[in-house]
Amino acid sequence: MPDQNTHLKTVEQRLLWLSHWMIHNANHIRPKADGIKVGGHQASSASMVSLMTALYFSVLKPEDRIAVKPHASPIFHAMQYLMGNMTREKMENFRGFGGVQSYPSRTKDIDDVDFSTGSVGLGVAITSFASMIQDYVQAKTWGKEVPLGRMIALMGDAELDEGNIYECLQEGWKNDLRNTWWVIDYNRQSLDGIVREGLFERAEKVFDAFGWDVVRVKYGVLQRAAFAEPGGDKLQTWIDNCPNQLYSALTYMGGAVWRKHLMDDLGDQGDVTALLDARSDAELAALMENLGGNCVETMAETFAAIDHDRPVCFLAYTIKGWGTPIAGHKDNHGGLMTKNQMAAWQSDMGVPEGAEWDALATVNDAVSFQTYLDQVPFFAKGARRFTDQTLPVPDIAIASDREISTQMGFGKILDDLSKGDSALADRIVTTSPDVTGTTNLGPWVNRRKLFARTAQADTFKDHKIPSTAKWEFAPEGQHIELGIAEMNLMLLLGAAGLSHSLFGKRLIPIGTVYDPFVSRGLDALNYACYQDARFMLVGTPSGVTLAPEGGAHQSIASPLIGMSQDGLAAFEPAFVDELAVIMEWAFDYMQRSGDGDPDERTWLRDETGGSVYLRLTTNPIEQPGKRVDDDFRQGAIDGAYWLRKPGPNCSIVIAYQGAVAPEAIAAAGMIGEYRRDVGVLAVTSADRLNAGWTAAQRDRTRGNEKATSHVEALMGKLPSSCTVVTVIDGHPATLSWLGAVAGHKTIPHGVEHFGQTGSIDDLYRHFRIDRHSIAESVSELTVGDRSPSATLRTLLPS
Repeated sequence: MPDQNTHLKTVEQRLLWLSHWMIHNANHIRPKADGIKVGGHQASSASMVSLMTALYFSVLKPEDRIAVKPHASPIFHAMQYLMGNMTREKMENFRGFGGVQSYPSRTKDIDDVDFSTGSVGLGVAITSFASMIQDYVQAKTWGKEVPLGRMIALMGDAELDEGNIYECLQEGWKNDLRNTWWVIDYNRQSLDGIVREGLFERAEKVFDAFGWDVVRVKYGVLQRAAFAEPGGDKLQTWIDNCPNQLYSALTYMGGAVWRKHLMDDLGDQGDVTALLDARSDAELAALMENLGGNCVETMAETFAAIDHDRPVCFLAYTIKGWGTPIAGHKDNHGGLMTKNQMAAWQSDMGVPEGAEWDALATVNDAVSFQTYLDQVPFFAKGARRFTDQTLPVPDIAIASDREISTQMGFGKILDDLSKGDSALADRIVTTSPDVTGTTNLGPWVNRRKLFARTAQADTFKDHKIPSTAKWEFAPEGQHIELGIAEMNLMLLLGAAGLSHSLFGKRLIPIGTVYDPFVSRGLDALNYACYQDARFMLVGTPSGVTLAPEGGAHQSIASPLIGMSQDGLAAFEPAFVDELAVIMEWAFDYMQRSGDGDPDERTWLRDETGGSVYLRLTTNPIEQPGKRVDDDFRQGAIDGAYWLRKPGPNCSIVIAYQGAVAPEAIAAAGMIGEYRRDVGVLAVTSADRLNAGWTAAQRDRTRGNEKATSHVEALMGKLPSSCTVVTVIDGHPATLSWLGAVAGHKTIPHGVEHFGQTGSIDDLYRHFRIDRHSIAESVSELTVGDRSPSATLRTLLPS
């Protein structure tokens, strides 16, 4: 009966072949209409094969979660194919439409991907935040039964260049990170060449500074055995001192060159010569390429030796392209084996012609090997995607004070939820990058506390020092405070937003950030949405409405980010009753996971659910009073409603979004003095309006003539001669497309350039988003009666 190491070696060789054949098939066998290289990263996959074999087939348990290095995707899918979790059809269609994805994807692949990867560094960092969320869940009475797993990242050494790695390390240290492993594929080659010498020393110091254990895995079993022979110490010293570029070049050139170079460097020293002469060229090449990370036995032993929950960084030395004809070549990152190289390698691997896709093609005892595979713990329970019950959403309402900002309304809504005992409130977890108080999360945090695995008292409170912030840390706390790093915020939201799938316990994550700094965390926000994480992101304060703060804190592009970001429904309410309606809907929307059939009322695929982005403001404005009609409530959710319905002879419609509502309403009153039937369209979500419009058009092209979106229903009855004036405290392109819906002339108002300090009135006038500028545009740029002031100006001498 083969032992564990024999089975692991068989698995390793099977994964190496299947992954490389999949890539070869996509590039050299499958027909290509355009002749463009498909790619697939054969060399990067090869350097990870021993690491992944040892990890998945000897160490992991079902509760462990792994982020696979993007360029090792072929190894992951080959592994799932070997285990019967991936189809040959999808493997043959690697990087094709509907086939195995280039990089592991939770939403596009079918084979139990834990974390999507692709944007380097982010898949690494999210494992730390997933571990923090796992601790958060298990600390609650409703999550105590969740087994603690290890959150593991398989990463390339070049990912150490990514800044978010170091932001994440610091946040992990602050939060007493545990149960996290990062396995670095230290092949010392990146996209453009060989990495700098001594990188490992600096990496070790960084991880040590943040409380991680560092395990350097440099030598495989063959090398360690050779070092024990006479002359072995000299060989080890040579290996330790060999520059990365030289080691790679010698690897590529092979055993005979290895022998000559070693003899030239070390000389005829008797014991060293005997050590080398005892091995053929092929055996010598195998010895020199037997680095720790390319030795499945060594990696299995190393992983199994960890008997604590402290975070661990494994620095595993590997050869890029290990085991293949392109091993070590500095161009192998994007390189592929030629047809001739593959034919020779196939013979070396012992794969019969015609059996290339046979999962067990080279296995001598297939029955015994299959029995072994069936008993591997990680795969024993099948797919590890969980779900959790949908939490009922309580009624959400807020008193419409005569003047209140949407940011303050957001804080009041959360404070009201914190006072109640709803299941939804118990699952809310808030977080913020050092702007908790200034984004109105304070009342929620005061009642629901901050999270820490061990209780920490509020010293100010204990000493009876007055403070509005009662910062008490406790395991039952429901706020996770972060440092000033927006990437960390988005990654934590992503991890928390996957809690129902990763751990079987649903969370309702809410993160607040100053709106201009949404852009600072945009890569991680996109990454979280790509994973289909579910969360609420609140960007506040926003726009030039944050007047005294100046241009560095005044957001312009964020409404367009909200429109363009897939998986994120973006809203910008002007009034707090709109906000209450939207948040009540959002708490349900974040929990949906339906089939995605479009709603024939809006043509939005609301049943799929998603995340939500709220763009709010600190500017208190007069509220419209209590409104309960269905048109208002549904319109606020669908993206727009008529605040002032246009009359039959309407020639002007003012469409606004967000904080500029008072300016739009006042302008409508001014224009109404000389134009009849002026309409005012309150837009709460340009994102949802636009998405519904394009979806309805697609369905009409497919033959459904009745497909009409919400915005088409709103705009379709306006006279063709009507002009639409749009206004937003943000980029004007957010709303300027509205005229295209039914062919109306459009005059857009918005902010296109950096702001500056000043009063709100000053900046609104400067950027022409004030009531007078709106009225002036109507008077000067449209056909019809002009305002009395404009008429007077034309009569005065210049």
